[in-house]
Amino acid sequence: MLAVRHSEDRGYFDHGWLKTYHTFSFAGYHDPKFTGFRSLRVINEDRVSPGHGFPTHGHADMEILSYVLEGALAHQDSLGNGSVIRPGELQRMSAGTGVRHSEANASPSELVHFLQIWILPEKQGLKPSYEQRPFGLSDRPGQWVLMASRKGNDGSLRVHQDVKLSGAALPAGQSLGYELAPDRFAWIQVARGEASVDNVHLNAGDGLAASDLTAIEIESHQPSELLLFDLA
Repeated sequence: MLAVRHSEDRGYFDHGWLKTYHTFSFAGYHDPKFTGFRSLRVINEDRVSPGHGFPTHGHADMEILSYVLEGALAHQDSLGNGSVIRPGELQRMSAGTGVRHSEANASPSELVHFLQIWILPEKQGLKPSYEQRPFGLSDRPGQWVLMASRKGNDGSLRVHQDVKLSGAALPAGQSLGYELAPDRFAWIQVARGEASVDNVHLNAGDGLAASDLTAIEIESHQPSELLLFDLA
């Protein structure tokens, strides 16, 4: 079964310095039909103006991933990490017992466009930790690249949940399949471009939940970038 979450149906808020779309219920936005999917809790698509950002605030018991599409995102946290996340890089922060952090546009002149992703951890009270790595999907077009996994396999970031996050950059007209093991589920997010999943048409910002399937076939209609969450 396939269920589409169209981009235009997401929660949208314009705060001036921040323009944000919420795939799932988040903060003051609530959609009872979209409160998450399996352990995937949040996919926010954020655009932050130059000179602005999210001031220092706290989180606990959440796996938080940030994936930059355009611009640069500056990160600071109470673990002592300070970094700039650039396009093609993925950051993972396990909030665990508690961490405070800030995220801001690192440029005085350019917009930063990124996806903020939250995954529920398999247990509470974990020790907070941090990772950041470039994956360069555009350097490996037409294939799945494992970006995050429970054990950190194949150079992926480690997430404390039974999840595999893969990304792919597809040239126009490229097809790419993905096999799902029994009792697994998938969420596909179109980060940019336009593609079809088993003949279901998706535009940038659209998401799709796949249940009770053993394989998925994706075809890009223009150069596209997709994220696929393989979930228990």
